[in-house]
Amino acid sequence: MSDNELITGFLTAALNGDVSTLKACVAQGVDINVTNRQGRTAITIASLNQKYDCVALLIEAGVDINQQDETCFNPFLISCLNNDLKLLRLLLPAKPDLTRLTRFGGVGITPASEKGHVEIVRELLVHTEINVNHTNFLGWTPLLEAIVLNDGGKKQQEIISLLLEHGANPHMTDKYGKTPRELAEEKGYREIAQLLREAGA
Repeated sequence: MSDNELITGFLTAALNGDVSTLKACVAQGVDINVTNRQGRTAITIASLNQKYDCVALLIEAGVDINQQDETCFNPFLISCLNNDLKLLRLLLPAKPDLTRLTRFGGVGITPASEKGHVEIVRELLVHTEINVNHTNFLGWTPLLEAIVLNDGGKKQQEIISLLLEHGANPHMTDKYGKTPRELAEEKGYREIAQLLREAGA
């Protein structure tokens, strides 16, 4: 088998969840961090397609779990973006780099907060040291994203509570100098504004 065939077989196995072919390719000495045209490694491909057995096998084989593709995806950021708690729990023992950025400059908890992924946010806050006050390229912290980019509903209220409980700074403003509480009040999110008031905002 040529190197190219081995690589193609390896990446296709990750896409299809074919653990035995994946194992065979590893045994034949394939570069486990090889990428496709989008810069995606086998573990990133497996993560996007929820092929958890392949993800576990590749972690065990010693892949670079932090390598990012052309759109900044890597397994950890995929778990946060896609609300994939099973994937996140597979990855955390492998110590992913929590400072890797999405294409908007957020860390994993940023999109999870924005999108209302309550369990992902809880898992990150309870089990990691992720920076809860990280500011992305737009000048927003996870707390600001959770207010500005969603509907103020129950999930968002729960996320705001979790963030505040785990050290989110309610005084950090957006790039226009507006506080989380001001933004919540402008949007008519009374429950969130009340949570922020109770946190001293």
